[in-house]
Amino acid sequence: MAPVWCLGETMEFNRRGVMLVIASPSGAGKSSITRRLLTGDDNLTMSVSVTTRAMREGEVDGRDYHFVSLDKYKAMRDQGKLLEWAKVHGNFYGTPAAQVDDLIVSGRDVVFDIDYQGTQQLYAKRGSDMVSVFLLPPSIPELQERLRARALDSEETISRRLQNARIEIEHWGEYDYVLVNDDLDKTSQSVAQILATGRLARSRQTDLSGFIKDLQAQIDSL
Repeated sequence: MAPVWCLGETMEFNRRGVMLVIASPSGAGKSSITRRLLTGDDNLTMSVSVTTRAMREGEVDGRDYHFVSLDKYKAMRDQGKLLEWAKVHGNFYGTPAAQVDDLIVSGRDVVFDIDYQGTQQLYAKRGSDMVSVFLLPPSIPELQERLRARALDSEETISRRLQNARIEIEHWGEYDYVLVNDDLDKTSQSVAQILATGRLARSRQTDLSGFIKDLQAQIDSL
């Protein structure tokens, strides 16, 4: 249910969920902000992507990703079962369509941690349900330090991620909102406000037209 403000009171209307896309170069904070949003919002669900990359230590299949073989991935892609798909850092990723569509129709909001390629594909297929945010690092040296501090990748991989960051940043103009993540707390609050605004969009209120017709009928009966 989504709140609709009217004459100082809050009324509840059924609505479609919001597809909230949070994108950034690797290390700019999208995963940290996504975790904060999920912790503080009971109506928000993480979109769990399929991937062909190897599982990292501490990851759980079905929670962090659906880890699949390359053959299974290609079958899902070719059968139209993925809303978006992309090759990133040498591995394939994609968003299963059925799970997302079921959530959106039921009024649940879904957050996506994807790159610009995935964002473009989602816009083409589900643009009316989307709100997108792009996060920038305060500087490239800061981004490099964050990648090293994670201690997840080799220097070669970090160098490749920094080169890919240039490509990601070139697409900043394709997003609804652009934020510089120089303070994790403040940036997280800003993204939460963006989601709250998206939930109130008129286009997502599925039974608002019925309420309007009822108001008109009340006027006609005077």
